[in-house]
Amino acid sequence: MHPALSVIFFTVASGAGFGLVMLTISLHLLGGVPGMEGSGTLAAILVGIVLATLGLLASTLHLANPKNAWRAFFRFRTSWLSREAVFSVLFYPCVMLYALGLWLFGGELAWWSAIAGTLAMLLALATVFTTGMIYASLRTIPQWNSPLVPANYLLLGLASGAVILTALTVAFGGSAETVATMALVLLVIAGIAKGVYYFWIGKPQGPTINTALGITRSRIKMLEPGQSSDSFLNREFSFQAAAERILRLRLVVHLCGFILPFLMLVVLLRTDIAMVALLAPLVVIVGLLAERWLFFAEARHVVNLYYGRQQC
Repeated sequence: MHPALSVIFFTVASGAGFGLVMLTISLHLLGGVPGMEGSGTLAAILVGIVLATLGLLASTLHLANPKNAWRAFFRFRTSWLSREAVFSVLFYPCVMLYALGLWLFGGELAWWSAIAGTLAMLLALATVFTTGMIYASLRTIPQWNSPLVPANYLLLGLASGAVILTALTVAFGGSAETVATMALVLLVIAGIAKGVYYFWIGKPQGPTINTALGITRSRIKMLEPGQSSDSFLNREFSFQAAAERILRLRLVVHLCGFILPFLMLVVLLRTDIAMVALLAPLVVIVGLLAERWLFFAEARHVVNLYYGRQQC
């Protein structure tokens, strides 16, 4: 599929923002974010809200008819996109009520603030999950039609959110030992899950022209395409990146998305060099942008069989 920059930014920014909110609220409900006072916790929540909002706004740039976006809210029973829209809108009043409690009472939790925070955390999780399911539910794209897709969306969002939370803890002068350790664990889990996904899509996925026609004894070759001019499907779903470019970007994903942030957090824990923690989120975001570009570029729609592509 042709990688749209607006959707790439949307999924990376919103995933990191919702992941940051989920981790901050869960730690606060368990007794407080280690190394941060009430003001720091409130700042982390606000940063998460800003990232999630910027991502959601960027998603509208990919709409062909933005004036019809409101219709997405009325297909909740059948559409993962509609569920994502509903959950993301419901998230805001809950998280703002929780932030109000932080602003009024600092590190203390009122009962209504705890309820609002729990709902905001669950809605953030549901939003990221439904974002992944938008792609995982598409049987026409074999590389997406897997539980690995929503699992990766959740794990990468939590891992990037944990790295950002570590940087915010250091920025507010607190000890980041606990949060950094949590970020290390999440980076390892997310890296393993992404490696499993790459191993899985490395195998032949989906039908071929032979299996589509039911002819298996000889190789079928299409002499003429199904139509004489390009169409939306051909332009949108026939994008192919060079193999060398894919390998280079996968190296960027592994280095910037997992290995370098992991090493930077280890250095932070061993030496207390604050600059390392502040640079780690930038490195992670670069890796995730490359990862999300590949997520779209490596997808193969079955409509390609209609245009003579042998394998989807």
